[in-house]
Amino acid sequence: MKAQGAGIAIAGSGSATPAQILDNHDLSQMVETSDEWIRSRTGIGRRHLAAASSSLSELAAKASQGAIAMAGLSACDLDLIVLATSTPDDLYGSACQVQSLLGATKAVAFDLTAACSGFVFGLITASQFIRTGVYHNVLVIGADVNSRWLDWSDRSTCVLFGDGAGAVICQGIENGDRLLGFEMHSDGTQNGSLNLAYRGEPKILKEDIAIASGTYQPISMNGREVYRFAVEKVPEVIEKALYRANLAVEEIDWLILHQANQRIMDAVASRLKIPSEKVISNLAEYGNTSAASIPIALDEAVRQGKIQPGDTIVTSGFGAGLTWGAAIFQWGK
Repeated sequence: MKAQGAGIAIAGSGSATPAQILDNHDLSQMVETSDEWIRSRTGIGRRHLAAASSSLSELAAKASQGAIAMAGLSACDLDLIVLATSTPDDLYGSACQVQSLLGATKAVAFDLTAACSGFVFGLITASQFIRTGVYHNVLVIGADVNSRWLDWSDRSTCVLFGDGAGAVICQGIENGDRLLGFEMHSDGTQNGSLNLAYRGEPKILKEDIAIASGTYQPISMNGREVYRFAVEKVPEVIEKALYRANLAVEEIDWLILHQANQRIMDAVASRLKIPSEKVISNLAEYGNTSAASIPIALDEAVRQGKIQPGDTIVTSGFGAGLTWGAAIFQWGK
């Protein structure tokens, strides 16, 4: 479908989190930690975990249904589905399965892998299809089931992550443009600071031919390096996005950062001189849900009435890759 104009509006949001909840007290029975230790270092109180019988695709589809309904659309109206995830049900991708679950028969669908920056990168990717007039209604999903890839005996990582999905509808509009500015960066030299790496052992097929056979290892993270990276790079990338948008910090209504660590969010807001009442955080309830964290926080704030049509929102994702980016938009049509 040819878009009627080059502008973009964020017309609807949705989110979904599993019913199972593991709180800090539960974790203290599993590894050497405590509620006080976790809260003081991360701000996390509990996390929602996908059941053994559930799938990422189902979680993503449920979040998508909320966004589609809020935008006043049906699944058949979708032209494109971008699923930002690092934990698909199928290594070849899960976006097509989400398309099937939704019944979005006209939509092309693909996965985008950028870890905790995935939703911001997905939003920016979707905007390019709309601005070039190729697609009109685009569903952007951030979803991750991190619990599949955690070492539950490693307290440095198992206390941090949760599962969830969030989604938004991006639409082409004739007048104006609600995506005001963005900026993206990558630095592969720091990949070792946070990854979920494949590890294989040589398997000899014949005398002169050997391949690697193995699987992916649990999430590995150097917390100090990631913290240092985030508090330096995130304010910088937001400032660049603000410059592109021709906006001052004072014009920001809401800051929604990737929900990784409350200390990181506080440090970023402090450096940018953004008051705490403008910072949206649900980290205490969900932990780090990777690509899902920003759209879940956005959807909750919209449904609670905090975010109103026309509000200017700064989002920033950062994480494995290492990758980081920011997108600034006004909510609604």
